[in-house]
Amino acid sequence: MPRRLVPLTLLAVLLSAPAFAELQPPAGYHAPVGQRDGKAPACSAPPQPYTGELQFTSKYAGSDSARATLNRNAEKNFRKQTEGITRLEKEAGRLITGYMRTGQRERLECAIEWLDHWASADALESEQYNHTGKSMRKWALGSLAGAWLRLKFSESQPLADYPQQSERIEAWFVRLAEHTVREWSDLPLKKINNHSYWAAWSVMAVAVIGDRRDLFDWSVGQFRIAAGQVDDEGFLDNEMRRRQRALAYHNYALPPLAMIAAFAQANGVDLRGENHGALQRLAERVLQGARDPGAFAQRTGSRQDMEELRKKFKYAWLAPYCTLYVCNEQTRELNQEMGPFNSFRLGGEVTQVFGGGG
Repeated sequence: MPRRLVPLTLLAVLLSAPAFAELQPPAGYHAPVGQRDGKAPACSAPPQPYTGELQFTSKYAGSDSARATLNRNAEKNFRKQTEGITRLEKEAGRLITGYMRTGQRERLECAIEWLDHWASADALESEQYNHTGKSMRKWALGSLAGAWLRLKFSESQPLADYPQQSERIEAWFVRLAEHTVREWSDLPLKKINNHSYWAAWSVMAVAVIGDRRDLFDWSVGQFRIAAGQVDDEGFLDNEMRRRQRALAYHNYALPPLAMIAAFAQANGVDLRGENHGALQRLAERVLQGARDPGAFAQRTGSRQDMEELRKKFKYAWLAPYCTLYVCNEQTRELNQEMGPFNSFRLGGEVTQVFGGGG
């Protein structure tokens, strides 16, 4: 039987067509740059790029296996060791947020100057790291890439005049994301906790910036592992080990997971059904725990430390979450009461980006 030949014109279309549509962020990231009168503050010198070994003191140094007792001296050392990284995260995010609000080009140029300075120095790329060091790398990446998304995708195209700097910065993000994938892959389940979820959020942000489907798939895969860890009652076993901080760490697990789910949804991947609605089950458990932590106290045998639950920005996950689900009246009121949310770890103004949810 003779073979059927594919017409050349059809073959050309098939070969030229992309396997997938270009990755996109949720719709709010396409918002135009605002315009306000006023003068931008002077651009200060960026912090010195951190190019040393990523070997940092843990805030919980000397704690038992629960890693729940803060060591004040160790925390002071940690803050000192990482102050330049944290300053870059927070200030670059503020500059980008300020520019998106005002349209003042000086803020944009300052943010680009700072990030390009670190990118050109190959900062945060050391292969020598401890757990706290690799954690700082992925936290910083999520903060910076999360803020950069607004510049990258704004319909105002603010990066159009800065092609070379943008290319260097985005290539740096990709390198950091590739480090992150290597460092947080193939962990035993007993070691997969909120750190892995935050790593996955940072990689998701870069996946969309760089249109890297492999990074996108890795992030989605990490979400699915996380969803599989949520039990029938909405608890995360590995976070329960934090004893008096178990509820706080359940809440801390939600921002990256909600962001990943929202970004996946924007690209045609619906993660809400994973493990029979695990994300919603976890969120409802946390919200109930914030009102009455008794279930957490009973399961851990420890009275819950509620200090973190009193900080409004700790509920920033509500902004993406209430775009994924129809939040009930009580949750919508909490979203309104605690917001608008501005979380540098999620790239800044999440309420602005997600439109307040509903």
